Amino acid sequence: VQLQACGGGLVQAGGSLRLSCSASRRTFSNNAVGWFRQAPGKEREFVATISWNGGGTYYADSVKGRFAISRDRGAHMVYLQMSSLKPEDTAVYYCAAARSATSSAASRDYAYWGQGTLVTVSS
Repeated sequence: VQLQACGGGLVQAGGSLRLSCSASRRTFSNNAVGWFRQAPGKEREFVATISWNGGGTYYADSVKGRFAISRDRGAHMVYLQMSSLKPEDTAVYYCAAARSATSSAASRDYAYWGQGTLVTVSS
């Protein structure tokens, strides 16, 4: 099972980017999906998650109010809209499909991971 994340790039502080994550129907249909990130020299950290039907979302405090996670179940896509980007948002961003339908901030609850997409925010 593979997830594909894309949409990363170089952006100035204050700018916006939208990340996309796609996977097979079997992976996404009934599973929560999350976004995580890993900055150079740091551990991977939770960013946002969305429940299987999009009815529940949860964000890390560091991105709350700036990032928005959404999903299109029919298209088997999950998105992360990032606004008001800061240099500290620079990281490789990963999407992951959870083992269940319920949103979780814990990486151990995610069974499938994408390859990551690099976001670089310049000051």
